[in-house]
Amino acid sequence: MSIRPIRRVAQAVPTIEGAGVRLRRAFGNSGATSDFDPFLLLDDFRSDNPDDYLAGFPWHPHRGIETITYVLAGAVTHGDSLGNVGTLGAGDIQWMTAGSGILHQEMPRGDGQGRMHGFQLWANLPSSLKMTHPRYQNASARDIPEVIEDDGTRVRVVCGTFGGKTGPVEGVAADPRYLDVSVLPGRRKTLAVETSRHAFAYVFAGSGTFRDASQPRPVFTDTVAPAGTALPGEIGNRSLVIFDRGDEVTVQAGDEGIRFLLVSGKPIEEPVAWYGPVVMNTESELRQAFTELQRGTFIKHR
Repeated sequence: MSIRPIRRVAQAVPTIEGAGVRLRRAFGNSGATSDFDPFLLLDDFRSDNPDDYLAGFPWHPHRGIETITYVLAGAVTHGDSLGNVGTLGAGDIQWMTAGSGILHQEMPRGDGQGRMHGFQLWANLPSSLKMTHPRYQNASARDIPEVIEDDGTRVRVVCGTFGGKTGPVEGVAADPRYLDVSVLPGRRKTLAVETSRHAFAYVFAGSGTFRDASQPRPVFTDTVAPAGTALPGEIGNRSLVIFDRGDEVTVQAGDEGIRFLLVSGKPIEEPVAWYGPVVMNTESELRQAFTELQRGTFIKHR
């Protein structure tokens, strides 16, 4: 077994999207995709101030990708050009395959205390599936299996297999594993990750130390120190850990425990042409997509 070296640690960047939603972007730059292939973007929308999220994400197109929305608090109401409507509540998942093209909207709202928290991850589609039929896979919180290990570690299995349980999302091109991992205070935990996959962790509660092949690397979230406080060695809150190759990841939880997403996927290794909500393989395919949007011929399947 080999511990994955840590390639780098980054902090999610404040970003405004949609009609004015304030969020943090862990990664997502159309000019840099190789480190995360087959993933393209990860957004963390988290606030207890409705002014940060109520404007939502009005009608917008997607083509060539899959979007994975995971709600932890509050709710997201969605609708699309195919007539699908619904609401994702706390703990629910929606995996949308945009394929050949879809128009949709996502409108967040807070819980009784005004809290809203969710993640959206984008996964690329290979060229052979860029123009496939759009589809949805929705899973309620009760459908997502949870593995509780002997040391108290809890793992929600959104997609892929862990501890003998398989998540409800199936048939995804990137063949990903998407885990929501909680490790108890002071515990050290090692998790297997297939060597051939790209992998990252995104910490969103507590604190901890990720270990690479040489020395520990600290990762802290906003519970460790007041906002704006930078202590020696701290990485900052909402931390993204990008791993190199290996077959396991080791984390040492801090005094308050640690909770993080651990996501891995099989690289597609194809050219990426990306502009806004459309991701294709060539610039000519991108131009065609936006020409079709202007002409009203973007939607291929209804």
